[in-house]
Amino acid sequence: MSIGEMLAATVPMARTLNLEFLETTPHKAVVALPDQSEYHNHVGGPHAGAMFTLGETASGTIVLAEFGDQLARAVPLAVRAEISYRKLAMGAVTATATLGRPVADVVAELDAGERPEFPVAIEIRRADGAVTGEMTVVWTLRPNS
Repeated sequence: MSIGEMLAATVPMARTLNLEFLETTPHKAVVALPDQSEYHNHVGGPHAGAMFTLGETASGTIVLAEFGDQLARAVPLAVRAEISYRKLAMGAVTATATLGRPVADVVAELDAGERPEFPVAIEIRRADGAVTGEMTVVWTLRPNS
């Protein structure tokens, strides 16, 4: 089962919004929000809450791609998030997430008994390529012990 399939199966909000997991590599995750009228705002584009969920889901996808091998000893948790809506989003939108710190540095902190934090940067784009939103989600790996 791919990370996208796992998230679609286990995260109810991803299923609710019909999110599509387009690409998951150790370097980026790409998740799409299809154009769905039931999730439109007052101007006919995707609701801000749906776009936030799209971005947060993309960030979680890259976290699982990068740190899935650490799940036996730590739980990934979102700590805080910030989003900026840059342009009007209309139609389907796609979020691309990238990790903001080297994996080795985060794992070294975990090895040292710390609770590392690391940012994930997300760009949300319309089909024409225009950036409609930018988001940062700061994650942690909380040790199980």
